[in-house]
Amino acid sequence: MNTDSPAASPQPVQQPARRLLLRSALTGAAAVGTGLAVGAAPASATPRKRRRPETPEEALRELAAGNARWRTFREKHPDETRAVREELVAGQHPFAVVLSCIDSRVPPELVFDQGLGDLITVRSAGEVLDEAVLGSVAYGVLELEIPLVLVLGHQSCGAVRAAVESEESGEPLPAHIQYLADQIAPAIDHGKQGEARIDATIDANIRRVREHLAAEPDLAARVSAGRLAVVGARYELTNQLVHRVD
Repeated sequence: MNTDSPAASPQPVQQPARRLLLRSALTGAAAVGTGLAVGAAPASATPRKRRRPETPEEALRELAAGNARWRTFREKHPDETRAVREELVAGQHPFAVVLSCIDSRVPPELVFDQGLGDLITVRSAGEVLDEAVLGSVAYGVLELEIPLVLVLGHQSCGAVRAAVESEESGEPLPAHIQYLADQIAPAIDHGKQGEARIDATIDANIRRVREHLAAEPDLAARVSAGRLAVVGARYELTNQLVHRVD
């Protein structure tokens, strides 16, 4: 998805030093001998031999196809060859940002049968947002021109369970875990009880995080222009299916 070309052909505008520094720091440079290459091209400017999905719809279809392979035990394990590894030294062109929980049973690259250079994965317990998580998601969208952000919750989320049970018992959680519970608490579904409350809160938390991301001004502008989709989804441990949560 390219932006419209300007009517005239002015002189190239120099990018702010902070942006160039950020790109260099996060994309890295190729090692040459005992030194580092200086002035390596930013990731978004590096030619790519493999075609990636370029629209939100194409990105969603690719993830759905990968999940179908995963849950039917027909994984391709794509983009792991020597040629791909060598190509990726010059830069990355992932097609989706996946914000998921830290649960060891839900690794995005496996769940969607993707390989090196395909996904930007951002993980926090319960998909909790903070400045580091927001900045990581924004980097993928704004700097790497990624057309899809997927908020991926999952069945039996321990972080959600902890938040619900802490609220019910009134007992504080240890140290920084309480911070996670506090961020999830507004999503707790008080219309249900027991396991049903935990399960409903998982979905409500996915929706809340998705809505927060979609409302971020820089992301919202791209959503309005059709250049970005922010989608909520859930992974079921019982059958390995990823389905949308609207």
